[in-house]
Amino acid sequence: MDVHIRGEHITLGQLLKKVRIVASGGEVKSFLAEGRVRVNGATETRRGRKLRDGDEIEVEGAVYRVVSESDGHPAR
Repeated sequence: MDVHIRGEHITLGQLLKKVRIVASGGEVKSFLAEGRVRVNGATETRRGRKLRDGDEIEVEGAVYRVVSESDGHPAR
């Protein structure tokens, strides 16, 4: 699933909230600590990790791809 963003990047914590995997920043921290998120194939535990156009995030089998408005697609 594509996740459209405005600008150059979005943090991992913001993305997890945007796609409604978690509801709050506190939930993000504990969710990531469990090692349930992979970014471009590697386990990621930092909620401040900057995600850019083309990055792929896998959460429990679901895959999200970051699409930046700057590559010609409208942000949603």
